[in-house]
Amino acid sequence: MTKLREITTDIVLIDIIDFSKLDAHQQLEIISFLTKSYRRVIEKILSHSKILLETFIMGFIPTGDGFYCILNPKYRGYGVILGLSFNHFSEQISKMFPYFHGIRIAVHTGGVNQFRDILGHKNFIGDGLNDCARYLELKDFTISTVMVSDSAYEELKKFLSRREDYKELLHKREFKHSEAYIFKDKHNITKRGYLVWMRKSGIIIPPKYKF
Repeated sequence: MTKLREITTDIVLIDIIDFSKLDAHQQLEIISFLTKSYRRVIEKILSHSKILLETFIMGFIPTGDGFYCILNPKYRGYGVILGLSFNHFSEQISKMFPYFHGIRIAVHTGGVNQFRDILGHKNFIGDGLNDCARYLELKDFTISTVMVSDSAYEELKKFLSRREDYKELLHKREFKHSEAYIFKDKHNITKRGYLVWMRKSGIIIPPKYKF
């Protein structure tokens, strides 16, 4: 049996608040709009830096009430910034749909394995996806913030240590973070993470790397 190679990378999870309380029409309308809109936003972001989508994002995985966005490991550390950019865009969407109460965003750096599903489509499994979802269980979550795991936060710091331009940009955007939150998830496993936000929200394009 072929052994799957685990890939450690940034994972961004988008979760629609109170999705189950919407009727079937509203659920279809909002999930369709969000999926198409976020893809267009990502493509627009990448067009400014001339980055191909397939070299930036390994895959999107729908969850029913949202989706996972799995970054190319080359962009490890940028996932937190992408989550903040997604958060800014969600604030604009909330003005369009009166029943839309916003999204919750979690970012985690963890392991995933790629495989082909029964239809031959690229898909992913792994503890990294499950761990990322656990960070949405934090009770003090607010929709104006992004919940970041300790591993994702450490990768962000490494990224900023290499990229002074992004460090300065976050400073101008008034990037803030909470003290560390330590909590137990539904499996009684201790998690540690931070709430992060920008006082001057906006979309920040990713760096361009050679592949």
